[in-house]
Amino acid sequence: MIRRLVAAACVCLLTAAADPPLDHASDARALDRLIVENYAYIDRLPGGRLPDSPALAAERDAVRSGEALLHYAEDRIASLADHHAITGQSFRDSWALVPSFTDVWVVRDGDGYVIDAVRDRSPAAEAGIHAGDRLVAVGGRPVADAVTGFWDRLGLTETPQRADYAVRVLVAGRRDGPRRLIVERNAVRRELTLDSLYTRTRSGPPVIVDRTGRTSTLRFNDSLGDSATIAAFDTAMAAVPPGDRLVLDLTDTGSGGNTSVARAVMGWFVDRPTGYQVHTLPVEERETGIARQWIEQVLPRAGKRWRGHVSARVGRWTGSMGEGMAIGLDAIGVPVMGTRMAGLLGAVYDFTLPASGLRVKFPAERLSSVSGVPREDFVPKPEPSDRRRPH
Repeated sequence: MIRRLVAAACVCLLTAAADPPLDHASDARALDRLIVENYAYIDRLPGGRLPDSPALAAERDAVRSGEALLHYAEDRIASLADHHAITGQSFRDSWALVPSFTDVWVVRDGDGYVIDAVRDRSPAAEAGIHAGDRLVAVGGRPVADAVTGFWDRLGLTETPQRADYAVRVLVAGRRDGPRRLIVERNAVRRELTLDSLYTRTRSGPPVIVDRTGRTSTLRFNDSLGDSATIAAFDTAMAAVPPGDRLVLDLTDTGSGGNTSVARAVMGWFVDRPTGYQVHTLPVEERETGIARQWIEQVLPRAGKRWRGHVSARVGRWTGSMGEGMAIGLDAIGVPVMGTRMAGLLGAVYDFTLPASGLRVKFPAERLSSVSGVPREDFVPKPEPSDRRRPH
């Protein structure tokens, strides 16, 4: 018996010793091919091709471990300057995801940067940062220098698209530490230290109901990816008095979601199958020369129909599926009001690298409204001044 156990142990050791090490180097090259073959917006990149540089090439060639592969994957994904492209894993000190874990939306203004929006109930809001404030410095560096440095490290030239991407990532900060910003208002500068949003625990139900007068507002608590939202929304809708004005608040949906939840919500507002967004799959045309495009529909739901007044509210933290709902609601005749949304590109697919199993996520489909407007270019109607909330 002892001899059998020893023999079995020897077989196990020999088998383990025979297993080849993971080929992380090949995965680094495979990542580049996956993006070239599947990224839906490759034509929007400088020169219409995957960005590369001596710095990125040296990093790719040096990949020999899982840690080095993840570092390269983060840098390669960042080279797309696309907030909708991310890695499935991260380090403790990886950059925060935008817009899910940021509370300040920054845009270029001439040679500088201005704060366009501040997230409600966030560290930035608590610190008194307002839309219209100018961003002077981030992480102890003048903001323009910090943005240039972000791209210099990757060996890539700064462009307007890359500057927009980098400044928002820099302001979101590292996941494991506070952020240091200098903002200016009326020539007065303030130096601020803000907690990372990764230190804040979200709480509350999937749908938050607020009734003021004869207006019922149903606010999605960044919950469009939670299947429990369907039942919560149905319950909230059943309790809305028939004569109320109904507002669907999508201003806190920065983490996106899935079409099941979105179609369940929109199904309350149609009485026939209705197209709500258009999908285009560029990879099929690249492979076959034949374009592929289709219209996704929302269907009515038995026993669930709202026939009263309804509108939707959107903003900078309306992202991904929240933006899909916005163009869908607009398509079915619901007024969509507010400010520009996050402008996230397309529909994200998951891709797994063959040797390591590391997952990356990036847009493989383009999305547009049924009228042909790219989702990221959709502009809502201005919200009436008496219904605008302070930032």
